[in-house]
Amino acid sequence: MADSTFAGSFILVLFCYQVLSVNIHRGGHYIAAVYEHHVILNPNPTAITDRRSALQLMNRNLDIYEQQVIAAVKQGAQIIVFPEDGIQGFNFTRTSIYPYLDFIPYPKSVTWNPCKEEYLFNDTEVLHRLSCMALKNKVFLVVNIGTKQPCKHSDHHCPPDGRYQFNTNIVFSDNGTLIARYRKQNLYFECAFDTPPEVDYIVFDTPFAGKFGIFTCFDILFYEPTVNLIKQYNLKQVAYPTAWMNQLPLLSAVEFQQAFAVTFNINLLAANIHHPDLGMTGSGIYTPSKSFIYYSMENIKGKLIVAEIPIISEHEAHWENTALSNNKIQMSLSSHMDNQICHKEDQEAHCGKATEEVLPIFYGEMMYDNFTFMPIMNPEGDVQVCSNTLCCYLNYQRLLSSNELYVLGVFDGIHTVHGTYYVQACVLVKCGGLNYTSCGQEVTKATEEIDFQLQGNFSTSFIFPLLLRSGITLAFADYLGWKNNNYVMQKKGLSSGLLTGGLYGRWYEKDDNKHLVQPKVTCQND
Repeated sequence: MADSTFAGSFILVLFCYQVLSVNIHRGGHYIAAVYEHHVILNPNPTAITDRRSALQLMNRNLDIYEQQVIAAVKQGAQIIVFPEDGIQGFNFTRTSIYPYLDFIPYPKSVTWNPCKEEYLFNDTEVLHRLSCMALKNKVFLVVNIGTKQPCKHSDHHCPPDGRYQFNTNIVFSDNGTLIARYRKQNLYFECAFDTPPEVDYIVFDTPFAGKFGIFTCFDILFYEPTVNLIKQYNLKQVAYPTAWMNQLPLLSAVEFQQAFAVTFNINLLAANIHHPDLGMTGSGIYTPSKSFIYYSMENIKGKLIVAEIPIISEHEAHWENTALSNNKIQMSLSSHMDNQICHKEDQEAHCGKATEEVLPIFYGEMMYDNFTFMPIMNPEGDVQVCSNTLCCYLNYQRLLSSNELYVLGVFDGIHTVHGTYYVQACVLVKCGGLNYTSCGQEVTKATEEIDFQLQGNFSTSFIFPLLLRSGITLAFADYLGWKNNNYVMQKKGLSSGLLTGGLYGRWYEKDDNKHLVQPKVTCQND
């Protein structure tokens, strides 16, 4: 059972929320749960084992799942989401993972309740136990497992060993029926699994919140299936199992999960693995204006999050047709910047001298990308910096006197490490030290509170607002939206030091589609 004490070694952030009893009035709301699981791992995942031994390990993790399902339901949860790889673990070879795989039929081809009909298919022990959890506790259950599917060599996608192996999300209804199966599209160094021969767009229905979409971990960065799924079905609720390794300053799990919920105006139920030694933590229940998160690099135990959240109507304005604004306010930080245009060839002239002091442009690596930086030197002012077609503008006021170094950074290009995808980013970040070479490093603490307005002439409409404070806590922008062909973020009154204030754009149309799906990796031969 997860430790429920509020210790200083971890952070549980509840924005504007108090845990409610089971007997709350649920008009227009539902109660969701996610569990960040400290998975019990196979110490030698590449070693060959048998099905019995594999089940023994998986049942140890399933014992914890069952405890958390019971605890969540006692708090009124109607749906619970568990993380990617939470039952069998990770770092297997294609052969060594085979005993851990369940067979799963396509839910649309057969109506099947594994708890009641265990005898229908072989190698479904994990599905049987999960189905019974859902049935016994009358709760919708979203879980990630490994699955296998035989194929014929007449199928030109069929692997040489005659079977597909998939990283698979499964969903059980509150009566234990298997109602959805999603096979992960964008694999991340997962030699044990295959990319599905066709993209899955999976939606399941619930009586308490309508339609949910589902995808997995690395999928969140790509158009297929994620963006296409949300657009195609006008989704407002998403269940998201993940095994995310945090990468500061721009892709911390909770940082990007919140940004995703805000950008698409959805509720996101995100469950991550908890292994701080591997940089894996950060789960939450996110609405477009509130977040309930857990992040800990010290505590070794898992954590259950339960929250009541509003149902977002499918009839509300679609994200593409509305300015994403939590609180529409006057754009008062900057006036003269609105009419300035910064072109690539202006960089040597510092985009028209935003301040009286000529500040040095310098270059540095951040997130494995070559960013162009401009230091933030004064108590207040305006700075601008460009890269390729993207120009970023910052108007700021530093509220505390400190010697912390901040920079405005810009990147406009193809990211090529651990995946290939096109990024446009305007970011205000704290450096690791006082030297320019420390800019772009991972930083978790800051004291400087900064009011700022950040904007850029983005070429994409898919822009994710990042607001990360000291201690890996989150904040929401006061304003987000388009103004004079620039996308704008404004924030005043941070209650703690700023780590990252950024606009992270994904220009999906410019992704290198030949290398979109899987990061290049040499898999170990079995």
